[in-house]
Amino acid sequence: MSRDARRQAPKYSFGSNRFRVLLGFFGIVLLLLVGRLVQLQIILADDYSTQAANSRTVSVELSPRRGTIYDRNGKVLASDVQATTIYCNPKEITDVKGTAEKLAGVLGGDASIYEGPLSTENTTFAYVKRKVDQDKGEEVQALGLDGIYFLDDMKRVYPYGSIAGQILGLVDVDGNGQTGLELYYDSILKGEPGKLVLQQGAYGMPIPDGTEVDEPAKDGQDIILSIDIDMQQYVEERLAKGVSDIGGEDGSAVLYDADSGDIIAIASTPYLDPSDRSNIEEGATSVKAITTQFEPGSIFKTASFCAMLEAGGITAQTTVDCPVYLEADEYKISDAHERAATTMTAAEVLAQSSNVGTSLLVQQHLGFNGLYDKIRKYGLNDATGVDYPGEAEGYLTNVSTWSLIQSYNVTFGQGISLSPLMITRFYGAIASGAGVAHTPHFLISKPSSGEEVTWNSEQIIDNTDAIAPLTDMLVGVVENGTGKTAAVEGYTTAGKTGTAEYADDTGSYVKNMYNLDFVGFLPNATSNLVCFVGVNHVPYDRNTCEVFKDIMTEASSRYKIAQK
Repeated sequence: MSRDARRQAPKYSFGSNRFRVLLGFFGIVLLLLVGRLVQLQIILADDYSTQAANSRTVSVELSPRRGTIYDRNGKVLASDVQATTIYCNPKEITDVKGTAEKLAGVLGGDASIYEGPLSTENTTFAYVKRKVDQDKGEEVQALGLDGIYFLDDMKRVYPYGSIAGQILGLVDVDGNGQTGLELYYDSILKGEPGKLVLQQGAYGMPIPDGTEVDEPAKDGQDIILSIDIDMQQYVEERLAKGVSDIGGEDGSAVLYDADSGDIIAIASTPYLDPSDRSNIEEGATSVKAITTQFEPGSIFKTASFCAMLEAGGITAQTTVDCPVYLEADEYKISDAHERAATTMTAAEVLAQSSNVGTSLLVQQHLGFNGLYDKIRKYGLNDATGVDYPGEAEGYLTNVSTWSLIQSYNVTFGQGISLSPLMITRFYGAIASGAGVAHTPHFLISKPSSGEEVTWNSEQIIDNTDAIAPLTDMLVGVVENGTGKTAAVEGYTTAGKTGTAEYADDTGSYVKNMYNLDFVGFLPNATSNLVCFVGVNHVPYDRNTCEVFKDIMTEASSRYKIAQK
């Protein structure tokens, strides 16, 4: 072969190293392409499918039906009803201002509150207004507004408005309990939310018939309360009138069944309407008869006398010499009414509500250590365990720290704090005749599950022989003492008035203004109801006896209570 021919021969041959390198390179590229195809079509197929599905769907929480709350007679106090949630696709809305004005014309409020969701960027879903009444939803739907859509929903309603509103409490827009029994029993009432999937096409437009339930909601349980809503209404109306007539700042009332612990009615002003949140007054969101401490004043003397009678230290006829005042440390203790030095029986001391006589009787016939032990036994410094959020505990320092003035003060209900419900429970142990205190409660039945509801009881008065003479002495308070206007016509009435000083923000007692209260029951009757009425920050020369009388008169008629 010539030299020229050799120069024209192929540079590469199948066996050359360069060819093998080139072939290997293309092989690697081919493998990478095949691997990528496997990854996309097999390994990542589900992920990409999910991403594609997510790009055309929106998940919305599906509200469960919240459990219905009934009163003891089966009347609906709170329930869920059908409602409409309105949402929008901002990308479809070309006239934000005009659409907002049309929405405001039906739904109320200023148009500006709707402009926010209508103009939300980078989304195809925004709530316009949730849980709208169905008729309002239908009105909006009739407008035919572009980009406005609708979902079936549930809404909480309270048929009795403000009646028992504090007891029931509030829920938020998502149906979660916020206050009252809606909060306390939230785990029972709320159920479990589901998930609704909305299918969307181009530009986020909903696909007709593209809505499906991915996870169904589970409805909450119903509950039945001890409350009698009709009696509750009367108590609230009479209490509000009493606060106004007496000239007080606020007030509380409790109607309690001493034989079971059922709370038949309970209220504290100002009231709360869960259906109207436009003007919630300070202090309206809780039942202060449960959640607030106060110094009980002379209604606490019943505990001092019960302790002395239990110990066998006194009888109703035990006498005590009562000076005009007692000196204790650098202070003087006197009675609320001016009087001369005198000798009183124990029954007269209680009937006339003598601070001096009570302090001396406890000091001479029981001792302050003995009183301290009984206060703890009676549960007058501990929470009752009522099924309501935020219950207050009592305040009582250890007897070892008591000065003489504090020792005297505690005997007649100053220097000790508790809640109205706590003192009502104690009087219930007397009213029952057995010395047994039941846990105050609202829940009496769970009809959805059939679960039996039980509540604790406790023997707090060990020497039950003390109950009859103590009850007679409390009858004497109404018949011959400071509680005459509490007498319920046709019944024997027992109870005790109270007048307590209260401290201002500096810790000093306010002069010439008091917290007034009365607590009592109808002994020897066919029902052992106990009623507490208290009105705060009022002039001394008034009382709450007539409010008590009217509530107990109404209860006696309503429940056909007979004198034995």
